[in-house]
Amino acid sequence: MDLLFGTAGVPRSSQASDTLSGMERIKELGLGFMELEFVQGVRMGKETAQKVALKRAELGIELTVHGPYFINLNAKEEAKIEASKKRIYDSAYIGALCGAQSVTFHAGFYLGDSPKQAYSKIKKNLADVVKQLWKDKINIRLSPELTGKPSQFGSLEELLELSREIEGISPCIDFSHHHARSGGANNTYQEFASALDKVQKMLGSSALKQMHFHTSGIKYSAKGELKHLDLPDSDMNYKDLLKALKDYQAGGFLVCESPNLETDALLMRDFYNSL
Repeated sequence: MDLLFGTAGVPRSSQASDTLSGMERIKELGLGFMELEFVQGVRMGKETAQKVALKRAELGIELTVHGPYFINLNAKEEAKIEASKKRIYDSAYIGALCGAQSVTFHAGFYLGDSPKQAYSKIKKNLADVVKQLWKDKINIRLSPELTGKPSQFGSLEELLELSREIEGISPCIDFSHHHARSGGANNTYQEFASALDKVQKMLGSSALKQMHFHTSGIKYSAKGELKHLDLPDSDMNYKDLLKALKDYQAGGFLVCESPNLETDALLMRDFYNSL
């Protein structure tokens, strides 16, 4: 699969803010896909999802999904864990109806647990969701996201290990989060290449051909991510990132989460195509 460029939600220049209009604008801009933002909850019904699937096929674009923010598979309360599982399941179910290929989400927080304890609990709960999706024949990849703060579960190493141990899981590598999480590291060609090399070594070369990536400009502190920025207003070294993606022949989806969504998505697409 080629590397496609797209936006986290409806482009700002879309004539209307609904999903179908956003998809049409994606096509007009010459971008390859749009990420459906279910971040405040899965509020799309089956009928709309079927319309989205028809529009996706008509336009010849792809889709990904971002699940709700209110997910914590390491919660202390069992009710919160079950609600988190349902939010992931619902995102996958509606996403699959739309024809989306991957659904990403923030898996959880450490909440005072050791990384090892949190990993074990999150792995079990995520495996339960995957098992239910398989049982219900829902065909979509779950891609837990690399998170922007050290207090959040979701380092590159944790996600790679989850992906190695649970079939049907693949990491969503957010390079701006990787940069912010480390307090300013992970922003050189060598560091981008190192991350891609880890994917290749742990998950195989084929995994690099169908990845889910995020990036944007980002503001951060010693505690990690503060907010997203436009690429020209940040220190995010997107040119070296794109060079590394090109050199490693990475394919899949690169979601732009900058405030000025399509401007930065097109900036990255054009630079990548110039390489």
